[in-house]
Amino acid sequence: MDLTYTAEEEDFRARLREWLGKALPTLPPKPSPDDWPGRRAYDLGWQRMLYDAGYAHVHWDAEPTTRLIFLEETEKAGAPYVGANFVGLLHAGPTIAAEGTDAQRQRWLEPILRGEEVWCQGFSEPDAGSDLAALRTRAWRDGDDYVVSGSKIWTSHAEVADWCELLVRTDPTAAKHRGITWLAMPMDAPGITVRPLRTLAGSAEFAEVFLDEVRVPVANRVGDENDGWRVTMVTLSFERGTAFVGEVVACRRVLGELAREARANGRWDDAVLRRRLALLEADFRALWRLTQWNVSEASAGGVPGVGGSVFKLRYSHARQELYDTAADVLGDAALDLDRPWVLDRLSSLSYTIAAGTSQIQRDIVAERILGLPKGR
Repeated sequence: MDLTYTAEEEDFRARLREWLGKALPTLPPKPSPDDWPGRRAYDLGWQRMLYDAGYAHVHWDAEPTTRLIFLEETEKAGAPYVGANFVGLLHAGPTIAAEGTDAQRQRWLEPILRGEEVWCQGFSEPDAGSDLAALRTRAWRDGDDYVVSGSKIWTSHAEVADWCELLVRTDPTAAKHRGITWLAMPMDAPGITVRPLRTLAGSAEFAEVFLDEVRVPVANRVGDENDGWRVTMVTLSFERGTAFVGEVVACRRVLGELAREARANGRWDDAVLRRRLALLEADFRALWRLTQWNVSEASAGGVPGVGGSVFKLRYSHARQELYDTAADVLGDAALDLDRPWVLDRLSSLSYTIAAGTSQIQRDIVAERILGLPKGR
């Protein structure tokens, strides 16, 4: 695989840099972390700017190197991340593009790209987190609707979402992987209760969602009934394979900032700390190359492969190691929540759980890449 950039791709980089230089100064001030309606409006506004400038498509149908250049340059320029658009742009949208009908693509994809609708992810349940196939939220057919009852937890951006990518059990008698269906649920439907959850870092981007006989049109089913586990694997492939691309660039930037801070406060004299920084630099260089591979594979086949699990496994631990090292660089200041990197260190603790625990990723690597037998 050729990982070098062509003259045409470098021209795209130059044009993007020029546009970012003009566009970013026009953005309004960022809302406070607790102002979710404000954050929604801010994130949707940025997405609309990307759409109007012709850059919104890069998450889905651009060439892989174009996508990488976009993510690299926007992160380096300090542009807003996808924010409240995360699930729609990086999970639900690509899944609908790969598995949805023509009518579903026409209904949902453009509003996501134009920054008009926000999606949340209704996968995990109180007793079905790592073992997602154990979910118990029921959906039964009633004419042209499914009637849904149950609950979800860690539902990303539920408090400001218009739609939810929802996993439900439509055949309670089937083996647990075989009775699941993927639905697009409107979040304004009667019977939905959303209760925000506050994280260790003090933010509230997750919520509990309670569903009391919520009616979802059968037309909102993506894939066949009881084929939702296969569709879910498509979603999780995007989540593990390409959704963290921009974060790798951000971590490489933070690593450079840590080195400068260590030189400024005298901790650079610690040879052990310098070695840790060097190992992290090697880690994130390797992860960037793996990212290029995964995005290229997704471009060739439409969906990222199991290499996404290799990336997710190593990236989760590298990110935690990065911010543990940041605490060593800061010293006593690592207890000050107003200092850079401190809240990031708290949020990094979730990365070995979110998007599939490290234990789950090791099982996938062992069974689907190394061909080892399944555990009993």
